[in-house]
Amino acid sequence: MEQIAYRTCPFCEACCGLQISHDGAQVLRIRGNQDDVFSQGYLCPKGLALKDLHEDPDRLRTPMRRQGDGFVPISWEEAWLEIERRLPQQVAQYGAHSVALAVGNPTVHKAGALLYFPRLAHALGSRNIFSASTLDQMPRQLASALMYGSWFSVPVPDIVRCNLLVIMGGNPAVSNGSMWTVPDFRSKARALRARGGRMVTIDPRKTETAELSDQHLAIRPGSDVYFLLALGEHLYSAQLTRSSAALAHTRGLEQLPALFAPWPAERVAARCGIPAADIRALAQALAQTDGAALYGRIGVCTQAFGAVNAWLIDIINLLCGNLDVAGGMMFPKAAAFAPNTEGKPGFGPAQKTGRRHARVSGAPEVMGELPISCLAQEIETPGAEQVRALITFASNPVLSAPNGARLAAALEQLDFMLSIDIYINETTRHADLILPGRSPLEDSHFDIAFPQFAWRNFARYSEPVFASEQTPEWQILLQLAAIFSGQGHLPTELLLHWDEQILRSQLSKRAGPMADALLAASADLSGPERLFELALRSGPYGDGFGKKPGGLNLAQLRAARNGVDLGELQARLPELLRMPDGLLDAAPAQFVADLARAAAAFEDSQAMLQLVGRRDVRSGNSWMHNLPVLAKGPERCLALTHPADAAQAGVADGALAWLENPHGRLQVRIAYDAGMRPGVISLPHGWGHDLAGVQLGLASAKPGVNLNQLMDDAARDPLSGTSVLSGVAVRLRAMAD
Repeated sequence: MEQIAYRTCPFCEACCGLQISHDGAQVLRIRGNQDDVFSQGYLCPKGLALKDLHEDPDRLRTPMRRQGDGFVPISWEEAWLEIERRLPQQVAQYGAHSVALAVGNPTVHKAGALLYFPRLAHALGSRNIFSASTLDQMPRQLASALMYGSWFSVPVPDIVRCNLLVIMGGNPAVSNGSMWTVPDFRSKARALRARGGRMVTIDPRKTETAELSDQHLAIRPGSDVYFLLALGEHLYSAQLTRSSAALAHTRGLEQLPALFAPWPAERVAARCGIPAADIRALAQALAQTDGAALYGRIGVCTQAFGAVNAWLIDIINLLCGNLDVAGGMMFPKAAAFAPNTEGKPGFGPAQKTGRRHARVSGAPEVMGELPISCLAQEIETPGAEQVRALITFASNPVLSAPNGARLAAALEQLDFMLSIDIYINETTRHADLILPGRSPLEDSHFDIAFPQFAWRNFARYSEPVFASEQTPEWQILLQLAAIFSGQGHLPTELLLHWDEQILRSQLSKRAGPMADALLAASADLSGPERLFELALRSGPYGDGFGKKPGGLNLAQLRAARNGVDLGELQARLPELLRMPDGLLDAAPAQFVADLARAAAAFEDSQAMLQLVGRRDVRSGNSWMHNLPVLAKGPERCLALTHPADAAQAGVADGALAWLENPHGRLQVRIAYDAGMRPGVISLPHGWGHDLAGVQLGLASAKPGVNLNQLMDDAARDPLSGTSVLSGVAVRLRAMAD
């Protein structure tokens, strides 16, 4: 009998609401939920691929143990016995820092994993924690932490009231937002222009977003910092800065004029590849348009000055009067788990970095993590606290991080590697033991991270579509925490009891004598659902455990299959701030000091081609390449090249060619694209599925190439630890050469 289920799509940040038809055992159809309060029926090809992911024959459904060059299935009991035998002994002999943890981006789409990974990290106590953040968004989160006091206080364009939207290094027409949750961006962009608004895209490639825009500025890769400084210089020299309510809650403004003064548009124009007149005109438009927003994303983050770029973008918005105002850059208010809604409004302890450092490189931790590009050397380099064991969770750094070949070789040196993953991929093929994750359709879900970046405030809960006897990931993480805590592998009943003891201890520290009442009020729930309930009811829209009738709780969300609309974005300063003095910091010392490094690099010349990445609507990350709905169609791992650059190298359209630099060499297929800035070549990320031992049938048949083989794993933004993945020098050669 056909049934209908409603849930959130787990494939990307857009968080689209899905309507899933099933017969109780099999997915029949997937549609966009037309009544969803947030995504309003939008659906991209990735949503349709959820059926393929659930049914994928290559998806692991039982623990796997490495045997020779392959893997054999084992029972869960055998797996836990092996883990108990290996990991505690590792810590006892070499210390907690000898075990590293690496987490991939699918974790953010698994609410239970997101909530319980900290339990594992705390129980282990290792400084060696790595994630995909230092390959993506860490500069943005560092700017938010130092300016506003929370890593997750990220301003996003108020697109439905915006009159000028300027996008740097982002392609929301494909991504539907990144650090900006905005499903069906194309329709919203068309509506912006229909009401008389303008869009400007700043990118080395004429992206899909640029095609929708009124103006495209083809910036030279890596020069964004100088472009932003020139915008600021013109704002001051032309006296275009505007007052706003945000300025009344800001300190450090007096430092800014001197920082921008050395960077007039005429000085940076050649370095940026953008005429000075265009730079000045854009600064003027941002300052003189009511409801203007400057948004920057991954292209501005994965550079040598990624953190400074993120800071400068917010400063430009602040100086133009566009921060925290309707139509400008605004701060969402999430229903739960948002640090900027907890504690005393406006105030909080200063966020710090560098509390720990990588053993070999000395790179500082940021947001509790070390740069993932440091992992290989932490394994390779002998000495006290050398990494000898690794636990990965939905992580594939052999493809996603620079110099994957080096990391792959390092993984083979480990004493023990445990992976929690749904596939035997380029990274997990090195594991001694793999514990399978569940299908998303077998888990409940509550959006934790993305409502903090959403175009409109909302809340949504998804029930599991199918039952599963497989251990959920949150219990796997909790079991590992129990093992590292000396309790060993616990039966489920005892594990849940231990979980409640931890929760009781946490609530006692935060709620004092109210802890028992809170536990009693949620006693019918356990695991992630209990945490959802507590966070919702104590959140900004919550019922306050009965004190605010009609407020949110989990039962209300369960009944609202289309989600709950919490309204348009509202001004939030100063209550959003979590700073020691209650003020926004316009001039964090780390960013101000790093401008000297930018000044020193200004004269750098770039004679070679520069390589940049890109994203495809059917190819968000490496784990999506094994799904038929997304894999069908023309070849996507193509090197987009301006015809003039290809002709100079003697390479025809569609031909194979060499792309190389001192770090590696790739055989790529060239596709002419007049929308590329001359001197720039573009490859998508997440490909390279031709390595031995990978058990991804469809992906291996269309492997593509891994552009990260051309990246220097020592090249990082020193403030955020983010790898330099954009603007990397390469040479294009014809195959005959």
